[in-house]
Amino acid sequence: MKENIIQQKSYAFASRIIKAYKYLTSEQREFVLSKQLLRSGTSIGANVKEALAASSTADFINKLNIAAKEARETSYWLRLLHDNDFLPTEAFDSIHFHNLEISKLLSSILLSTKTNAKTHASPNS
Repeated sequence: MKENIIQQKSYAFASRIIKAYKYLTSEQREFVLSKQLLRSGTSIGANVKEALAASSTADFINKLNIAAKEARETSYWLRLLHDNDFLPTEAFDSIHFHNLEISKLLSSILLSTKTNAKTHASPNS
């Protein structure tokens, strides 16, 4: 079965987060913030994967909402690491852009799913 775009991008992002974590812990010797980044950054894809196996539209929306929240948290940790000189600007810009792209995709999917759910729930449809 072919993976969809949000699943592909969130998995690729999780891999980038793992590499960033390895860099932060081995090269920068930063362990606390990087662990937070690892948890939130890999959680995005895990929640996307859970959403794809959702038992209902409400469950799907709930899981994607969690993924979106994790993406926002990941942005926070990335900015904090960058602004405190643990993450070089070039690396930050690239990975943060990837995170923003995922956030926009999640927002778009959530909006269209909610719109479709309302349309199908309408008594006039």
